[in-house]
Amino acid sequence: MSPYINPENATTERNRLKKGIVLAIRELQSQSERNDLTRDLIAFILIALEEITQSVDDSVQAWEKRGYWLKADRFRMEWDWARILSERLRPNVLAENYEAIIPDMLAITQALKDLTIAKHHRLGTPWVGCWDKLTRPSAHKLR
Repeated sequence: MSPYINPENATTERNRLKKGIVLAIRELQSQSERNDLTRDLIAFILIALEEITQSVDDSVQAWEKRGYWLKADRFRMEWDWARILSERLRPNVLAENYEAIIPDMLAITQALKDLTIAKHHRLGTPWVGCWDKLTRPSAHKLR
């Protein structure tokens, strides 16, 4: 059996996740009341941040194997916001403590402020069902 080759590299995946986070935050801001969609949106943001952190770690490992320590450290520091925010968000998301989540959403918005998304994007609604994925320990990946 031949090995699986992922056609998307880590940069493409991180960009897709960042755009999804921005869309989810926009959708979250348009919510007038808390419901299942709100839980899905917040869960998606958390899972996406954790996947960004994992992809950064994977990229850095490859550089560290080759001895590119400085490049790896700079890259890790550049993406450290995702790790910090995902660690802060996780307990509040699982407890559905929305008041504690708001400052973190503002920090995420600030980190992604330069990102532009076309009006007619092809990202769809990747957050559908993310609450179940988050609360079910076996299925945690977005794809």
